[in-house]
Amino acid sequence: MLTLRSSPSSPFARKIRIAMRMLGLADTIRIENTDTMDPKDSVRRQNPLGKIPVLILEDGTALYDSRVILEYLDDRAGGGRIIPRAGAERFAALHLQAIGDGIMDAGVLQIYEQRWRPEQRREPRWVEHQAGKIARALDLLEQQPPPLAPTIHVGHITIASALGYLDFRFGEGWRAGHPRLVQWLGEFAAKVPAFAETKPQ
Repeated sequence: MLTLRSSPSSPFARKIRIAMRMLGLADTIRIENTDTMDPKDSVRRQNPLGKIPVLILEDGTALYDSRVILEYLDDRAGGGRIIPRAGAERFAALHLQAIGDGIMDAGVLQIYEQRWRPEQRREPRWVEHQAGKIARALDLLEQQPPPLAPTIHVGHITIASALGYLDFRFGEGWRAGHPRLVQWLGEFAAKVPAFAETKPQ
């Protein structure tokens, strides 16, 4: 059995947990919660970067980061299921994944600023810099939400995970200025039950 080193609050791990269910692989992967802040946690031996998610294969090989894990799971499920095999469709999906990953990266960095620095030492310009990345990405997606037909792919999964992370960590303030994106997320959730099943508490 495979093992996924994960955390319920990680948007990058949520991508994997959604994909596992979509690909019919959930029963073959054991989820093991991980504390990346604990220097004694074995995740630092499995991934020298100390980051999650990490997928441990049957032979002990560790795969990371989320993009590599998704490639592996798609291949294990037969290939071309959530990552198009070639051409414009493939690069459109990967491009959308990059936008979603960027939103999540910027969000996580804002949280780390709060978590690691006392309030009097926080750098507002750094927080604003990260918030600006998110705002621009949301505005881009609002202009043209990515169609969910004919196939839901890795780009859609990542954008949905990113929006779910914004809701979880920052509240629903982003929704007021992005009605088309809000509608898109609702449609994604209706098509992909795993989105609700993986919602962080």
